[in-house]
Amino acid sequence: MNDVPVPQWWGVALASLLVAATGAVIVRERLGLGRDVVEAAVRAVVQLVVVGFVLVFLFERAGIPGSLGWVGGMVLLAGRTAGRRARGLPGGVRAATVGIAVGVACTLGLVVGAGVLAAEPRVVVPVGGMVVSAAMQGCSIVLQRVADEVASSRPLVEARLALGLPGTAAFAPHRRLALRASLAPAIDQTKVVGLIALPGTMTGLIIAGVSPLTAIRYQIVVQYMWLGAAAISGLVAARLASRTVFDDAHRLRPLVTARRRKTVTPRP
Repeated sequence: MNDVPVPQWWGVALASLLVAATGAVIVRERLGLGRDVVEAAVRAVVQLVVVGFVLVFLFERAGIPGSLGWVGGMVLLAGRTAGRRARGLPGGVRAATVGIAVGVACTLGLVVGAGVLAAEPRVVVPVGGMVVSAAMQGCSIVLQRVADEVASSRPLVEARLALGLPGTAAFAPHRRLALRASLAPAIDQTKVVGLIALPGTMTGLIIAGVSPLTAIRYQIVVQYMWLGAAAISGLVAARLASRTVFDDAHRLRPLVTARRRKTVTPRP
């Protein structure tokens, strides 16, 4: 593997001129986002520096148990993030967390357990982070769509309930629509991988001096993990969410939006 120069801190400072250029565009066009850009730039530096020190500790001392604990922490944070976007969906955080956990466990467990990827902290942590990100994106979309379907398709669902269908069966067509929407980004990304832009994993390996033909094998595995995590986590979250929108009598619950605390009920 060739020695490849990496950016020094003076290079990081030079790159900050791009942040200044972004600020200049915002000021000139009066976009009102100056504070947001400064906050984002500062947070990026602080967060990445902190994570860098944590990763050094994980790689050198914590081993696989510590790495899995780190991935578990990412799962909990991702579940909370995805669940809170569900606009007051009952049990949204729980559905997202369980869905992400199952998706990550299945994909990462299969690939690492089978020896496709090395069971080392330097592999488990970054690859686990990418898988968690894919699962979070899938759960976030599917839960938002479930909430939208509850609010917009209530008459259709209640009509099926009136015909004697149980809650899960009455909501099944809407659950499939939500799951279909959640899989679209992952499928589209898999279709164009390598054509529009080189993916991060492949780019990092090539920069590190790995042969492109070797890097693509790694990227294919990661891409399939991304797709599988989105599908599995989205399915689990959708099924859990479709159960929580009904009460014990199979009646559709009123949906309380998170922002306005407004109960969404059918119009008379």
